[in-house]
Amino acid sequence: MEKFQLSLLFKIIGIGSASGLVFNHNNLYLISDNSNYLYEYQIDSTHLNKIALAENATENIAKNLKPDFEAITHNTSYYFLFGSGSTENRNKMIQLDAQTHKVVKNFDLSMLYLAMQSFAKMEADDFNIEGAIYKDDEWFLLNRGNGKNKKNVIFTVSGEDLEENFRIIANEYKLPKTKGVRSSFTDAIAIDDKIYFLATAENTESTYHDGEVLGSWIGRIDTTTMKIDFTKKISDTHKFEGITLYKRNGNEIEFLLCEDNDTELLESNIYSLKLEIRS
Repeated sequence: MEKFQLSLLFKIIGIGSASGLVFNHNNLYLISDNSNYLYEYQIDSTHLNKIALAENATENIAKNLKPDFEAITHNTSYYFLFGSGSTENRNKMIQLDAQTHKVVKNFDLSMLYLAMQSFAKMEADDFNIEGAIYKDDEWFLLNRGNGKNKKNVIFTVSGEDLEENFRIIANEYKLPKTKGVRSSFTDAIAIDDKIYFLATAENTESTYHDGEVLGSWIGRIDTTTMKIDFTKKISDTHKFEGITLYKRNGNEIEFLLCEDNDTELLESNIYSLKLEIRS
């Protein structure tokens, strides 16, 4: 079995409901599902910058109005922020210049999200994108199976235009259960030819309403076969919603994790997860 060590690394004051993060150039870039900001946390100085993603950007946006940014990924030039698609006003993707921190483009992913639902034979109430990876000119978008039909799906999307010209492959997964509740994808990153994912068990049948948290797992998928290599429960109480690579030393990988506290409290705990991989 893979060995792990989970510990609280530090607390960030000024951001709540953290739903995704990226470690880049010794800074953390975080999104919040009820905010119109990208947050830049400078680890060395502990300074927090707010990068506005829209005019008159605000925090603690009402649940029925929020853009619900649940997934963030990047390449060498840009950050990409995805709305969850769980309601009609959550279908936006924002492309942000990694150097200037200026918004390059706002994308409307309504057509893509509808095509993904149709391709996977998924009802709208089961659709909830919570993880995104950009790798080798392909997108991996993870649907969190916390709806009625528990549809944990990884969509592989390729094509030059995510708004109108794209191709879709879908792979569905049965993730671990606890107390009769199926866990569901909450985020993922790619390292070499593997996808490392987080999953959380939450006692709800809604992509909109929160429920009792019953624990979180880490797992790995081989991108060649798209089969699960392993899953490992890492907490009985935490709702981890973001993962990023922090350090790597031989067979040990250290990730940074964030959790969604589902409150209006503007503070976020960042955890270190050290995972020893046998092969």
